[in-house]
Amino acid sequence: MTGEEAAPFVVFGPSHQIVLGLIVVVPLVLSALVKLTRSVTLSRAISWSFVAAIVGAWIAWYVVFTRQGWIDLGNALPLDLCSWAAIATVVALITGNQKAYELAWFWAMAGTVQGIVTPDIPDDFPAFRFIEFSTFHGGIIAGVLFLTLGRGMRVYQRSIPRVIGWSLIYMAVAGIADWVLKVNYGFLRAKPGHASLYDLMPVWPWYIPVVVALALIAVLICYLPFAVADAVVWLKRKRA
Repeated sequence: MTGEEAAPFVVFGPSHQIVLGLIVVVPLVLSALVKLTRSVTLSRAISWSFVAAIVGAWIAWYVVFTRQGWIDLGNALPLDLCSWAAIATVVALITGNQKAYELAWFWAMAGTVQGIVTPDIPDDFPAFRFIEFSTFHGGIIAGVLFLTLGRGMRVYQRSIPRVIGWSLIYMAVAGIADWVLKVNYGFLRAKPGHASLYDLMPVWPWYIPVVVALALIAVLICYLPFAVADAVVWLKRKRA
């Protein structure tokens, strides 16, 4: 279904609220089922279901955008941070690789969450772009939450410098592509055209160091739940 057949997208409208709710509820319920049944087979099936949702939405995006003539150098390359988060999430879901999970956790929680809260989509449900965007971005976040809650994966202090290093590599790759191709991956050449936190920041290029500083703060915030959990365990052991 094309965008012309749907109403304009409304941030925090009914459809958006349902998507945000499902992103949290679905991995919580599935994680509880895995913990209750202790079934490795179920855990693998759920992991592969998230992989299918993420990869399927990505492929569908390329097919529809190509047919509609919406694809160009500015969106065809996997050089936005959510694409890198998707790759890391898929690898972690399939292999259980710790380093892939670390990247998926930080990039999804610090970046993809921002994308799903302020989506860059013109039309509401049941437009294709709404469904694809929600499935792709929501699948990344829900998949990471399932890895954490259902499969017991977590990040550590040593994860922080690794994700910062890879994030700088991402910025370098996206920045070079933006400079050479005159595109705007990572919003390094201009602010997004839709409402976002960038609207509160200085003009280009001065918002870039602000973004970097906020990203570092976001990394620490994303690590905070694990730091608190470790502190609680330490206190319990000290009192024992």
